Amino acid sequence: MTQPTDIRRVPEALSLAAHGVPVLPLRAGKGPFGNCRTCAKNVCGGRPNMRTPGPCACPYPCHAWAAATADPSVLTSPQWAPSWRTAAALAYHPGGAGVTVVDLDDAEAIAWARATLPATRTVATTRGEHWIYQGVMQSVNAVRPGVDIKSLMSYARWLGPGRGTTTPLPAAVRALAVKEPAPARRTPQTLTVPFAGQSGACPHRTPAYLDRGIAIAVQRITDASSAVHATVYRAFLAVLSTHGRCGCLTDTHVNRLFTAAQAKGETVRHCTDAWTNARTALGLTA
Repeated sequence: MTQPTDIRRVPEALSLAAHGVPVLPLRAGKGPFGNCRTCAKNVCGGRPNMRTPGPCACPYPCHAWAAATADPSVLTSPQWAPSWRTAAALAYHPGGAGVTVVDLDDAEAIAWARATLPATRTVATTRGEHWIYQGVMQSVNAVRPGVDIKSLMSYARWLGPGRGTTTPLPAAVRALAVKEPAPARRTPQTLTVPFAGQSGACPHRTPAYLDRGIAIAVQRITDASSAVHATVYRAFLAVLSTHGRCGCLTDTHVNRLFTAAQAKGETVRHCTDAWTNARTALGLTA
C-alpha cells in the first residue's frame, strides 16, 4: 500500500477518520471526485454531484457522500491518491458522523437561527455558519431562505472543529424538513373572480408572444426553491404589467399560472390574493 503522507490534506483526513468521522476530498467549487481511475472526471457516467453513487464497477462506492469513509486503508489507497493531489477542500458525511449540520448561508439566516434554534457548536463558513447538532435526520435543501439541512445522504465541507458544545438535535430542526401535502395533488379549483385583462387594444403581434410570456412565468414559479409566495407575486406582476391592459389575457391563461403556483404548495386563496394585489399595484382594478 502506498502511504501518500506528502499530500497535505491526508493527515487531517486521517485524524478525523480516527475519531470516526467519514471524510472525502472535494474539487475546486466544492464538488466531489470520482475517487478511482475508472471514475476519474466522471467518465464512468456516474453522478458525483448527486446523492447516490454513480453506476460504476468499483469495489466500494467512490462518489459523493457515499465515498466518505473512516477507513485509513481506503483514504491512503493508490486509487484515491490522484484525488488528494488536486483536492481543494476536505468534506465529511454528517450523517455518518452522527450529526446534523444546519447550513446558514447569510447574516439573515444566522439571525433567524439565533432567534429560533437552541445554541450548539458553530463553525464559521465563507458567508455564514454551520450549526452542528448531535443526531441524524434526512437532508433537505432550502427549508427556508438561506438554510439547508445536511445529515444523511449528504456531505458538508470540513472547516474546523468550531466552537461551543454540540447539543442534541432539536425538534425545531426536524420540523423544518416536514412539508405540508402539496395542494397540486388535488384538482386545481376554478377561479371565482374575474381575472381577464381590460378591453384595450392588444399591442401584441401574435398569440405566441402571450404564450411565451405565460410559459416563462410558469417556469419561474416551477423553479422556485424558496420564497414561493414572493416568486408567485412577481410572476403575476410581470404577466399583468405586459398583458393586463388588453383583451388577450383570458381565464385559461390565468388558470395555467394558478396551477403552477398550486403545484408549489400555494392555495387558491394565496393565488387570488397575489393576483388581486398585483392588479392593484398596476392600477388595473375597476
